[in-house]
Amino acid sequence: MQYYNNETLIYLNGEYVKAAETKTDLYGQSLHYGYGVFEGIRAYQTHNGTRVFKAKDHFKRLQRSAELVNIPYNFNNDQLINATYKILELNNLKNAYIRPIIFSSPNMALTRPVETSIMICAWEWEAYLGHKLLKVCISSFQRPNPRSVKVEAKVTGHYINSILASTEARDRGFDEALLLDMHENIAESPGANFFLEKDGCLYTPQLGNILPGITRATVFEIGQMLGIPVIEKTLTIKDIESADSAFFCGTATEIAGIYSIDSTIFKTDWRESLGATIQLTYKNLVLEKANYEVFI
Repeated sequence: MQYYNNETLIYLNGEYVKAAETKTDLYGQSLHYGYGVFEGIRAYQTHNGTRVFKAKDHFKRLQRSAELVNIPYNFNNDQLINATYKILELNNLKNAYIRPIIFSSPNMALTRPVETSIMICAWEWEAYLGHKLLKVCISSFQRPNPRSVKVEAKVTGHYINSILASTEARDRGFDEALLLDMHENIAESPGANFFLEKDGCLYTPQLGNILPGITRATVFEIGQMLGIPVIEKTLTIKDIESADSAFFCGTATEIAGIYSIDSTIFKTDWRESLGATIQLTYKNLVLEKANYEVFI
């Protein structure tokens, strides 16, 4: 996939520059040690114009991620939001995926950086896992122990774990992986949170061993709005075997229905599931449609 061309503009440390003409320092900690933080954000074309969905929440989490891993955050979030809209305008993007990233200055020592840089780029990107129902496998890789890393921070180096799990799943003929935590409980996918449906309720793993997803929080909001119980609890593989349906959610993924996990094929037709209701409502929400065409 081509993410930019010779005319694409990015935001870099307060300036708008051509992506093809920029460079980075090869001695930076982010390159050598994966010591950086980032966000994934989406913009949608609505009847109110191009709107960045939950921009404040995303930049707040970017700041929190930096603080959790001792990366200096000398940026103003309101200015970064304005810069995000400017990047969309300059590149004539209406529906886009947006990637802010904070990366560290040259430093070969295992210490916090003195200086950091910020870059914001954007490109057109469909739902990360596509629009078909997914065949998923339980990964042989686990999510990191929260006592070894800050799992609630969106750190660049953490995603080696995600790459390994996704690659393994695709090599085995699946669409995506589902990772467990160090206690063999369900955690999340390589790039999205996980929900399952059972007996008219939605269940999702508790925070602590997973990324606190902004789309995940939106599912809770939709559930409250529609009267769907959404419950955090410890989930195991046995809960999958008795579930009615399941889905992934995330900014890049949006809401993605799951057909099966290993040998378990979910018994509820996706079109009749709570996940499908959430999916439709989420789409209406990001497009700022006033009337939700949803039936429960």
